[in-house]
Amino acid sequence: MPRIVVFAGDGVGPEVVGEAVKVLAAVERRFGHQFELESRSIGGDALDRFGVPVRAEDTEVARHADAALLGAVGGPKWDAVEPSLRPERGLLQIRKELELFANLRPVSVLPALAASSPLKPEIIANVDLLVVRELTGGIYFGEPSQRWTDERGRAAVDTLIYREHEIERVVRLAFELARSRRRGVASVDKSNVLQSSRLWREIVTEVSAEYPDVRLEHVLVDAMAMHLIKNPGEFDVVVTENMFGDILTDEASVISGSIGLLPSASLSGKVGDAPGTRFGLYEPIHGSAPDIAGRGQANPAGAILSAALMLRWSLALKDAATAIERAVADTITAGIRTSDIARDGVEPVSTSEFGNEVAGRVEAT
Repeated sequence: MPRIVVFAGDGVGPEVVGEAVKVLAAVERRFGHQFELESRSIGGDALDRFGVPVRAEDTEVARHADAALLGAVGGPKWDAVEPSLRPERGLLQIRKELELFANLRPVSVLPALAASSPLKPEIIANVDLLVVRELTGGIYFGEPSQRWTDERGRAAVDTLIYREHEIERVVRLAFELARSRRRGVASVDKSNVLQSSRLWREIVTEVSAEYPDVRLEHVLVDAMAMHLIKNPGEFDVVVTENMFGDILTDEASVISGSIGLLPSASLSGKVGDAPGTRFGLYEPIHGSAPDIAGRGQANPAGAILSAALMLRWSLALKDAATAIERAVADTITAGIRTSDIARDGVEPVSTSEFGNEVAGRVEAT
């Protein structure tokens, strides 16, 4: 029986994860699977309960599970907390300790939501891209990272460091994924300024020689920010370093019409591991949205679709994953939408009502 650790997190996290769990229960009934779920704390919830953003024992429980499902962490309640104890540190810590080196964020647009995108319909018509973000290196983990005050005033430093193996493994995964898609990789860097990006580009070029069937292009990060708005449909797999990926995927999320729609998978393992064999931490890309927490307004689609990614990447349950993805698409196409994607004049449904609709469609497949 697959073991899944559930980190509900903060803000709207418990609400959207609750709907993902509801849909997993529908999968159990429809396909005859059984999942063993175990709830653990992370982020501000863990800080309030235990004084740390994630306990070592909870990380170990996740390490020995088949997958983990996460809501979101953080919020203004903890803004004044000492930096090493901020809720986000719990997420960074578990990514590092479980070697979740690759974050996959698919971006596509449902035809029914074309009008919800801020971009013109002809620009988003063929968008189907996958961003592969390096997740455990770069400026978020570099040392020193500190601030101080001297005779000239306040100062701070963060260190951006990448090592060859960190770049190589995520780039190889991107090329492998491209082979199963449209065989295109766009590598994003800032090699005209940064030494770390020059190393990144050098290693990407070396790895690409082993994949002659995959097209490679190098794109500077500022140019990619522009291309995601002007011509996002031209890209297949986009691979980039940690901070660039963090920023670009939030930009890319608006293409679909709402950040609440997009899932993500943070994976461990090695290149060549088949889908269904990797441990992963699965979460919607949106934040904790404390301003709407508890109101039943959050869109659970990103969390539900993250559960679908979990079934595909960690549990080898492709048919069940496809059923969830189809159910979400059918629910939205039927006009059943939360407030962030509701059409003018149409009464939006609540978080739980949307989850009920998706779960019902899963069982009916």
